[in-house]
Amino acid sequence: MSDIYSFLEQHQIEFEKFEHPAVFTCEEAEELTPDMAGAHTKNLLLRNKKGDKHFLVVVGYDKSVDLKALSSVLGESKLSFASPERLMDRLGLEPGAVTVLGLINDLDHRVSLIFDEAIWNADALQCHPLVNTATLVIKHEGLEKFLKATGHEPNVIEVPERSSM
Repeated sequence: MSDIYSFLEQHQIEFEKFEHPAVFTCEEAEELTPDMAGAHTKNLLLRNKKGDKHFLVVVGYDKSVDLKALSSVLGESKLSFASPERLMDRLGLEPGAVTVLGLINDLDHRVSLIFDEAIWNADALQCHPLVNTATLVIKHEGLEKFLKATGHEPNVIEVPERSSM
């Protein structure tokens, strides 16, 4: 597993670091993390029905993603959550620590990156540094530098939201 801090420094990507107790859900993060700048994000590792394609979907923390509609938008058969084993295999991450920074471990580019338009357009975003006991705030320019350095091209779309009934 890569040292994310060395990578960020090597690529001159500025960040602010905030340490906090381990958080496993967006609700816990709201409760246990300090006030920070940047968009609060939720990161989902999804797989298609065959399991041969994986997608890291980055949305606002309060967005409930409509997986059926997203499958349709991406032209994929039935999307579902990837298992903890797939999460470790593809991004080197444990559940609760899913982050766009996990793409540092996707050397073979087996994961496609999907960004919700609202989050992509934010001035800065919050993300875990591969563990869920800290949060980094990275400006948009830093995010772009990171993605260029890892060779990941974001697909920026309006991620469909599940309607509340």
